[in-house]
Order: sequence, then structure tokens, then C-alpha cells
Amino acid sequence: MERTELQVLNPATEEVIATVPAATAADVDAAVVRATAAQTSWAAAAPADRARILRRFAAVVDAHAEELALLEVREAGHTLGNARWEAGNVRDLLDYAAGGVERLNGRQIPVPGGLDITILEPLGVIGVIAPWNFPMPIAAWATAPALAAGNAVLLKPAETTPLTALRLAELALEAGLPEGLFQVLPGEGPVAGTALVDHPGVAKIVFTGSTRVGKGIMARAADQVKRVTLELGGKSPNIVFADADLAAAAAATPMSFLDNSGQDCCARTRILVQRSVYDRFLELLTPAIQEIVVGDPLDERTQMGPLISRAQLERVRSYVPDTLPGIRGKAPEGPGFWFPPTVLTGLPEDAPCAVEEVFGPVAVVLPFEDEADAIRLANATPYGLSGSIWTRDVGRALRASRAVRAGNLSVNSHSSVRYWTPFGGFGQSGLGRELGPDALTAFTETKNVFISTEA
Repeated sequence: MERTELQVLNPATEEVIATVPAATAADVDAAVVRATAAQTSWAAAAPADRARILRRFAAVVDAHAEELALLEVREAGHTLGNARWEAGNVRDLLDYAAGGVERLNGRQIPVPGGLDITILEPLGVIGVIAPWNFPMPIAAWATAPALAAGNAVLLKPAETTPLTALRLAELALEAGLPEGLFQVLPGEGPVAGTALVDHPGVAKIVFTGSTRVGKGIMARAADQVKRVTLELGGKSPNIVFADADLAAAAAATPMSFLDNSGQDCCARTRILVQRSVYDRFLELLTPAIQEIVVGDPLDERTQMGPLISRAQLERVRSYVPDTLPGIRGKAPEGPGFWFPPTVLTGLPEDAPCAVEEVFGPVAVVLPFEDEADAIRLANATPYGLSGSIWTRDVGRALRASRAVRAGNLSVNSHSSVRYWTPFGGFGQSGLGRELGPDALTAFTETKNVFISTEA
């Protein structure tokens, strides 16, 4: 049987920059065998030794950060500034995870007649299915803590963005990680991804992607009672109350949904503005949108690059016919998957653009009457990943933060993700949490041991 190859395109030029052999189900099976053998010795290694190797991995990534960033620009179309941050984030995640290796503590629980202790043991082989929107950092979100907790990792990158993952695997070996412990399996989702999910030798699946695919993975994993962490879709609100600093809110709004060309499940694509300041907010927002620089990702002045693929471009276009009213920026013409920054106005709150995840540089502005109405609109979605609240009233900020059903909220800012704080969603935005101080424990099993002291 002839092996399929994956073509990797530069989204800014549509040029083929690489072809990569696609992993088969047999390749996945062989990788699990290698990973299982490597994991046994890795888990038995002294914690200090595992931590030392992970810190060395972080240092090697740091030494190759510019190379990795340029590779991310070429395969994913990210701006150079974003790609440099992403390479640095991989380094930081590895360093942070290494710091947890020697602090992965169990507990001593008081019991009569003996001593009771808990032990956190690694799960074994972890399957990580990473997305194309943030190929490097999201792969590292799971890989770094899983390795730190004593597991092996099999990483399946997205079909369109396998290059940084393959390079990270090479750098891992250079840093001294044991052969077979961290393997990358580029391949098609229905083939390599399904094989990972179904394999009895894979103890857990970590998936980031669409809610539709995540539901399918969860259903398949249920047959083996296999653990899953799912980071799925979003339709996040950006709530602007009348007492907010409107100039600051309007200035920050564009990149809250245009970062990575809107291909971000945390994107604040529903801009909810109190009706009494609605017109003034749009006056401030219009020039901010129109001044966004869209173009060559390698130009350091560029704020937004292309979409990932022709298919994604057509998907976004299908949501935004030219007849819809709103604010539109500019985008290059010619080769590349370009779409202009777009803010739609005057739409009903149940319009497709207002309720479905477009996954492009498109947001909708909706008015609300009062605090209760804002919360109603914010929660009128099956998703619950992130959101922002703009107000000068501390009490309102706290009330709204408690009332909005989302896993990650920001007040007077748009920050969602820090590697040292938990990340995850409510509802159909996912299951479980990544990052933060408890990241390693998500890749462990708790064993309870009772030791009798009775004669």
C-alpha cells in the first residue's frame, strides 16, 4: 500500500514548502510499543534526573527559538512576533513543568491502626492531538507536564502544520530525552488520530480542536473508559459597560478577536456593549479596526496574517456576505488566504455570525440594556471558554465574573492564557483543565496504600 504524503503550504503565498509522510495505523501501533518501553525506564528515573533533562530540553528550544519561530511563520502564517512568543512559550512550559517533577507529592492521611499514604503514578503513554491554530504552544501544553509526570508522549500534529512538531522531537533527542519517549506522528485525523484514540496502549488522549471532533473522540474513548482532556470551541463575549473606560476598551478590542487572524477559540467575537454608549463605542472602534495592518507575516509591522488554508477562507466567507453592515479593514489581494478584519453591526442576536464559531477575523457587536441583560447575552451560547468584562465598578466586575459561565475571564483586559494558571472551558468548550500548578496531576493516577502498624 502506497503511503500518503501531507503537503504543507505557506498560507501567505500558497506555495508548497514541504511534504511529509503520513503515519498509518501500523505506524501508531509501532510507536506505542516503543513509547511503552521508554516510559518504563523514564518513570523509574530519579525525579531530579527527569527535571534536569527537561530543563536541558528547554535550553535547547531556547537556542533554536528563532528557527522554530520562522518555521511557524512559514507553515501557519503567524506573525513573526507571535511566532517568537510561541517558541518562548514552549521553552517556558518545559521549564515550569520541570519545576514540578520533584514536587509531585502524595499525602499522608490519618487512619487508625496504621499509616495511609497516596502515591501519584504516571498513566503511561499519552496521545496528544494538537491543532493547526497554535501548533507549537498547544502541543507543549500537554507534552511538557505529561513528560514531567513520568509519561511517554505520542504527538499527532494537525495535517497542515507538522513541521514545528517534528523539529521539537529532534531537539528533544538532542537534549537527551530517551529514544521513543516523545514521538511525533504526522498524519490524517481519521487514520493516525483514530488509531491513537482507539489504541489500548494509550492511557489518555489530550485533544484541542472543534467541538464536533471532540465529541467523537470522547465517544470512542468511552469504550475503553479512557481519560480525555478536551479543549474545544468558543464564542466568547467582550462585555463593555457604560461606566468602562471606553477608549481603552475600544483600543483593546481589535486584537481580542484578530490575534492569529481570529483563529483562536478564546477570541472575543461577541462584543456586547451597553446601549447608552453603543454609538460612541462604535465611533472609537471604527478607526482601530481600519488601522490594523494585515500583510506579510515576516514584516514586524504586521499585526494580522492570513488564514491557514483555502478551506478555512471559504468557511469564513460563507458567514460574511458583502451585504451585511459593519466595519471592515483591509487585506492583501493576490496569492494567500487573506480576509479583512470585520466587525458586523445591526444583526439579530441569533444570527449565525453571532452564535456560531466562525474561526476567522470576524466579530459581531450587540447592544444590551443592563447588567442582567449583559449576563443573559453572554451566557446565550453552549460554549464557555473565555471572555472579558470592562467596567470601573469593582462590585459589578466581581458579580459579572461569577455570573458569566466561562473558564477564563479577564477584567479590563483580554488576557486568557498564562502557563502558570489553569485553562479550560465550561459546557461544550471542553473537559478538564490544562496548565497551572496542577497540570502534572492530570497525567497521574492516585494510588492509596495502607500500612498496618498492628502487631
